[in-house]
Amino acid sequence: MKLTEKKISSETIFKGRVISLYKDTVLLENGKEATRELVTHSGGVCVVALTENQEVYVVEQFRYPYNRVLLEIPAGKIDPNEDPLVCGKRELEEEAGIVAQNYENLGDFYPTVGYTNEIIYTYLATGLSSSKQNLDEDEFLNVKKVPLKDLYNMVMNGEIKDGKTQTAILKVWCKLNSK
Repeated sequence: MKLTEKKISSETIFKGRVISLYKDTVLLENGKEATRELVTHSGGVCVVALTENQEVYVVEQFRYPYNRVLLEIPAGKIDPNEDPLVCGKRELEEEAGIVAQNYENLGDFYPTVGYTNEIIYTYLATGLSSSKQNLDEDEFLNVKKVPLKDLYNMVMNGEIKDGKTQTAILKVWCKLNSK
């Protein structure tokens, strides 16, 4: 099997500020046609800001789709043609009021492969110092520091529901504890 699909046509259903939705018709490798719903997104960045004492800056933020407050690492949407690292630095300072001397790329991942092309880039930030928080006009959150070990345990026992936070915390935990 070739494991490919060829787009025959595309219909724009919705074009928004953060996402766009398309209904595509594709040709399958067996010659049949199928419908694919696609959500496009410019991508995002998340940052694990780790202190010398192995604490991580996290934010508590209300998330409308789940109607609850979630604990997350600082993150944000990449602007069109923006470098992911530039976005990560901006978001860390805007959300947590923190700047870092060092950034290490922890890789990227596809959060929901069934219907969106979103890519999330992850970074570890160290050499931290305080700056000024600069939240977006529609952004409200609380910042706190939590020991990395506690965050690891919260991921493993299901307390942290956010996928990007789970992924990044587990990557940092493994990086620091696999020696």
